[in-house]
Amino acid sequence: MPRSCPFGPPSEYARLRAEEPVSRVRLQNGASAWLLTRYDDVRALLSNSATTSNRAHPAFPATVANTQAFAQKGFLLSMDAPEHALHRRMVTGEFTAHRVRRLRPRIQEIVDTCVGRMLVAGAGGRPVDLVQELSLPVPSLVICELLGVSYASRDIFQKNTEVLLNRTSTAADREGAFGALRDFLGELVTSKERAPDETLLGRLIVKYREADLYDHEHLTGFAMLLLLAGHETTANMISLGVTVLLDGDRARLDELAADPSLMPQAVEELLRYLSIVDYPTSRVLLEETEVSGVRIGADEGFIASGAAANHDPEVFPDPGRFDMYRSTAGHVAFGFGVHACLGQNLARAELEIVFNTLFARIPGMRLVQPAGRLPYKDSTVYGIHTLEVTW
Repeated sequence: MPRSCPFGPPSEYARLRAEEPVSRVRLQNGASAWLLTRYDDVRALLSNSATTSNRAHPAFPATVANTQAFAQKGFLLSMDAPEHALHRRMVTGEFTAHRVRRLRPRIQEIVDTCVGRMLVAGAGGRPVDLVQELSLPVPSLVICELLGVSYASRDIFQKNTEVLLNRTSTAADREGAFGALRDFLGELVTSKERAPDETLLGRLIVKYREADLYDHEHLTGFAMLLLLAGHETTANMISLGVTVLLDGDRARLDELAADPSLMPQAVEELLRYLSIVDYPTSRVLLEETEVSGVRIGADEGFIASGAAANHDPEVFPDPGRFDMYRSTAGHVAFGFGVHACLGQNLARAELEIVFNTLFARIPGMRLVQPAGRLPYKDSTVYGIHTLEVTW
């Protein structure tokens, strides 16, 4: 469903939540699935063990025309127990809060460099496209650091992930983008196999070999998952977050600039408020289950809408208002249950560092175009194509 305003989820979600919280919807490929729009229902089914995340299941709700990239080996999103638990344990240590704290100085260096280039590009009041100068480069460089590739490869990431996630891409376009990424990452993994280093991939190769679990295709798929899940999402959150903060009360920005310790809570509210990734929380029920008085049968697919849940007024009063002081405990912007986003600590760190640095170094920044006139993406991951700012 298209968003009814630049920031909030589709207005239809509110009606469905009130009148038909478990409803039948038609998907892009012509199939149908159940849509859940109440917070409690979303959390209940995402923690229900009688479900499958297997993208190859005939009833799985395909929210893009081609799910090839998401069904390959190594994609934790598509695994069920016990396989999922095994591989999640193998990689969780790379994304703990402690590990991310060790990355923060390098993230800060990356952000400082990008903001410095913005200042040069915008000298004399010239408009600067924040997407190209900050939103895309920061997560690209962080991913490059993690995977151990040169920043020159960022175009491969950006171009092909956008094609894969864009709802309007043709099947042929998606197949080409998938192939380009798979080949690039396969070659990268091969190079690390020959000489494992201290990058994330190098460490995982050693760990999997020691456990006698190593599989080249699995690690290639995991590398693609990191790329798709950690690059496009963070880039769009940066652009949209800046837009929300610049579009609102200027006093709010002054508060954040004066007290950077407020930023973690502001980031949590941005995650809840924007909910840019709505559909990865799709599953298939393996047993008949009653949800809000509706019987969903075995082998029927459902979409547990994160955006709808995060705007449920029973949990988040006045949900369409951005309030950086509200309690956001329990929001599902990163999913819920065993498949909750593995990289959420890293995403939070990037967003906090970007926003604190940007508004401290460019306090007079403003939007060139009002928020309602910006070119928003028709994509699986909500975002903005370009975002011109000046100061």
